[in-house]
Amino acid sequence: VLLLSPTGSGKTLAFLLPLAKRLNPESKNVQAIIIAPSRELAVQIADVFRKLGTNFKVGCFYGGHSVKIEKDSLQQLPAVLIGTPGRIAYHIDFRSFDTRSVQTIVLDEFDKALEFGFKKEMESIISQLPNLKYRMLTSATAGIEIPKFVGLQNAKQLNFIPENFNQTEGLTLKLVHALGKDKLDALFSLICKIGTQPTLVFCNHRDAVDRISLLLKEKKIIHDVFHGGLEQIDREKTLIKFKNGSNCFLISTDLSARGLDIVTLENIIHYQLPLTENIFFHRNGRTARMQAKGTAYIILAENEKQPDYIPKNVPIEFLAKEFALPPATEWVTLYISAGKKDKISKADIVGFLMQKGNLEKTDLGLIEVLDHAAYAAIRKNKIVAMLQLIKDQKIKNQKLKFEQSR
Repeated sequence: VLLLSPTGSGKTLAFLLPLAKRLNPESKNVQAIIIAPSRELAVQIADVFRKLGTNFKVGCFYGGHSVKIEKDSLQQLPAVLIGTPGRIAYHIDFRSFDTRSVQTIVLDEFDKALEFGFKKEMESIISQLPNLKYRMLTSATAGIEIPKFVGLQNAKQLNFIPENFNQTEGLTLKLVHALGKDKLDALFSLICKIGTQPTLVFCNHRDAVDRISLLLKEKKIIHDVFHGGLEQIDREKTLIKFKNGSNCFLISTDLSARGLDIVTLENIIHYQLPLTENIFFHRNGRTARMQAKGTAYIILAENEKQPDYIPKNVPIEFLAKEFALPPATEWVTLYISAGKKDKISKADIVGFLMQKGNLEKTDLGLIEVLDHAAYAAIRKNKIVAMLQLIKDQKIKNQKLKFEQSR
């Protein structure tokens, strides 16, 4: 099956539901493999599968995650193995599990995986799955050529992308003209004008991300960066803080253009022009999702040509010569050194912080519990007093570390 559907329309459930129905509860082996182009998407798929409430075990493997932990988890084989191409290929090459039992493979956002250079790994994986019966590929882009190694013959195409689909419905495009060749001043002015609205700034390269971050640090504007050079724990922490409102600005490469579950994103800034029209649409797909509205700003340097895929009549956003710095966010993030694998739940954290930390419900924001850590959004004006109250306290009789996440 080839499944084509716009960003944010529910492709994950679309392939997980039939996959779950096809699994054999009598089997003790790996029955399905799902390949995702990024660690974040792999983790997101695994979380959705767990929320289906099946009795099937799921494993999630990716680079930056402990190989030893992954191998230990294979002592009791999961029915579904989800991961990035490189890490799945590693386990198959080292015979971590018997591939003969795998009947289903899903290549989620397969065109993005190819774009990231994972062709060799995906080809190796599929070549070592001798008993495949079901192949499913998903993409938010139509017209992508299917590689021969996938073995997709007489495929059923389910195309939910309308012929005249308006990817920008609910999205407002605006042009920002920078003075000279350097766009940094224009970006800084635009960020100040936007204020505290959640905003994702896209760059083509990591050095541009780092350069912007250096400027924002000098200006004392709270932000985070996101790219493939970060450790996995730092990438997870960055996304959690962005989603819970501890920072409003995320500076990123195109790694975050697809597969991230960020619902309340109001603005996109194209600091550097995307290399292709597809990347432009996928970047914009981070906002104006699920009938919401959003704005995409395109910064053009002096004499920089406007690409053909950007409409000619896009209105210009004028920037003031004098501006105030955006106000600081009212939230910060609390780190807790235990998670799901330590039998800690969201309810445990809420009860603990209200009883021992003297917090009201309105002082608590988004709480995310990982395998061995948890993060909770706390009102900034409450964090110091709360940390003093809980520093020697225990959750479920466990002595844990509590600190503000930086």
